Order: sequence, then structure tokens, then C-alpha cells
Amino acid sequence: MQNKADSKGISRRQFGKIAGAAAAGTVLPGYALRALAAETADQIIPGKSAEMIIHNAKLGVMETPLTLLRQYAHTPKEILFCRFHYPHEGNAGWYASLNPPKREDWTLEIDGLVARPRIVKLADIEKMDMVKRVSVIQCAGNGRSFYAAKQKVGGGQWKNGGMGNVVWEGVPLRHFLDEQKVMPAASVRWLTAEGWDQPATREGSDFSKSYHIEDGALDNAILAVKMNGEPIPAAHGGPLRLIIPGYYGNMNVKILTKLMFMDHQSPSVFQSMGYRFPNRPVEPGQFKANDYTLENSRPTYAHQIKSVIFSPLPEDKPGSGAVEITGVAFNDGTAPITSVQVSVDGGQSWQAATIKTPESPWAWNHWSLKATLRPGTNTLVSLATDALGRSQPLNGLTRWNPRGYEWNGADKVVINV
Repeated sequence: MQNKADSKGISRRQFGKIAGAAAAGTVLPGYALRALAAETADQIIPGKSAEMIIHNAKLGVMETPLTLLRQYAHTPKEILFCRFHYPHEGNAGWYASLNPPKREDWTLEIDGLVARPRIVKLADIEKMDMVKRVSVIQCAGNGRSFYAAKQKVGGGQWKNGGMGNVVWEGVPLRHFLDEQKVMPAASVRWLTAEGWDQPATREGSDFSKSYHIEDGALDNAILAVKMNGEPIPAAHGGPLRLIIPGYYGNMNVKILTKLMFMDHQSPSVFQSMGYRFPNRPVEPGQFKANDYTLENSRPTYAHQIKSVIFSPLPEDKPGSGAVEITGVAFNDGTAPITSVQVSVDGGQSWQAATIKTPESPWAWNHWSLKATLRPGTNTLVSLATDALGRSQPLNGLTRWNPRGYEWNGADKVVINV
């Protein structure tokens, strides 16, 4: 197993002490001052665009402005959204970096209810046959700020920039597990993935996520070692990340260290209470953020169908007359996107957009439409539908939940001409 602190950086517990010392007025070392005083994304994670929107500097939580996101078919590491659950150790920390971590000794442990536990070296994984998966990676809280129209919920107030379209490369998970011949017990029902990052206190919960062993999404999962053709940056889960195309980002466990075969789900709060969606519609006050259980909710697994308008945006300041409206749509990849309907008058009338063939079932579906903007207020709306008949709700507030997950209401952009 890897040492939880890096010799070139500081541990999460040390970071907590630094923050406490700062609050007490204690003189801090230079690297600590830089970490705590950072104001732009490139100071928090060197190499990130300074234009990134910061939601939590301590945790390195940042999203991409749509004006940047729309410029690339594959989202570069410099502008891809970032989300950690524990303090990122400031500029001195090895995983607050866009460089790949230098971890030649990295291993992946396979354990639990198996006849033959294994410890596999990263170097051996990298020698195996690789496949590519072009897929949208999206925070489960992407769009959370829009729920505030009913009632604001806690957490980073993401708009639509907590996502990206990325090329991942790695070893197919099912094939890898078959080759290891670990021989799971008959009672095994769950596969649990655990990441390297640990809580700042001993009372905290490790980050781990569980998947039903027969989940079809695992058939497409890979043990990824590359992102956009390069070793995965530390800030995005390198050197090894579990990628399940079509699943929300929290299910794509970063900094992967362990795969466990189990007869039950992980007890981690991130599986049992966090990143869950209520089984029935709820209203503010009826259901609180800590009311989630395995019985009354489900994990935020597969992406809900979604579309996002990329242009024009208010900052483009378009004039009246002919304009091209563009955007992307995506879902969990189990059925193709068949329709994107677009309105320029707030939903009173609709037109069908042209959809380009996506690179993969899990990638962005780029769409476009020529329309006319009139002087005054133009409310653009986009609504996607797939071959299974799944469609975005016109009113996303009907899916309000106290953690603000899985926003997929019809996208709306107000343009004043």
C-alpha cells in the first residue's frame, strides 16, 4: 500500500493543522500561506485556467465557464472541472497538480470475498491491452444552483460547467478481473472501489463506492491510466482511475487503490448517505440532507438525460436577427439521443435541432439550430429526448432534493437583445 503522505508535500492532517494555526494567528510557512491565500484556480492547482469558477478553494472545487468549455471537442485538463472531498494539501501537495503523479510503486489490491487476493502493480496494468472510452464526466451536483429557484441547498453552487467530454484509455475492468482469477465467493453481490484519499480525522469516512456485481455498466468500465492521450493528472485521479462511462463523477473513483468483492455495500458515508437521490419526490422541509438511507434512496449512478446551450450566451451579446444556437446533449449511453427541441420564446414554440453523430454512446451529442432573435428578451430553451422516451423535465424543480443532485431540467438562457 502507498504511504498516505507524500515526502514532497504535506498530509491532510497537516493541512488541517495549518488552517487551524492560521485562524489562531500563528506565523505560517510560505507554502501554507500560498495555499490559504490562493484566489484564482491557477494558484490552487498550478496549470489550471485562471478563469475557472472556484466553489471551494480548500477542496480544489472548481467548474468551467461555458465560454471555455464550448471551445473544445475534448475538454483539456487545464479547464476540466475539479472536485475533491478532502483538503487537497495546497500547492505543495502532489495531487493538487496537473502533472501525473510519480508513483512507479503504485499497486491495485484485489481483496474481499475471494479465494485468491491479488496485488497488481500499476506497471503491469500499463502493459495490458488498452481500449478508449470517450465519455462525459460530470459532477452529480452539476446544475445544483438552479434548484435555488425553489430552495437553495448546501454545497458548491454549480451551474452547467461541472462537466467535460474526455477521452479515457485503460484496461477493460471485466477482462482484468477475469485474468486475475481471484474466484469470488458465491455470496458476492457487490464490487467496491476505494480511493487513496483519506479524511482529515480518524473519525472520517474513507471514500469508496459500491456497484452491483451484475451491473451492466461495469461491462464498459475501464481501469484508466490515460486522459486525453496523456497519463492522468493527479488532480483528475491519476495514476489510476476507475471510469464507468455514463456514470456521475463520484462513481468514477479517483486515485484507485483497492477493489473489494463483498456481500454488502460499502459502509462509507459516500455510499450509504452521500451522493444519493430520494426514491420519491420530496419538498423542502420534508426530507433533510442527513435523512438518506439505503432504503429510502438510491445512489447517483447513471447520468440523467441532459442538454446544455453553449451559444449564444448573454456574454456573447448577440444582436437581433439570424443566429445559430448550439449546444450539447448526453445521457447514460444506454440509448441514443433522438431529439433536441429548441425554443427561442420560452417554450411557446419549438424547432428541431440538427444532431451530429457522437463519438461514442457516452459522449457529447453536439446539436445546432438556425433561429431568429428579436429585439427585447429572448428565452432560449433546449430539451433532449432519447430512444427510450426519456426526456428532460420542462420544470427541473420537480426533482428538487436536499443535496441538489442530478439537475436535468430543460436548459434555459435569457438573451436581452
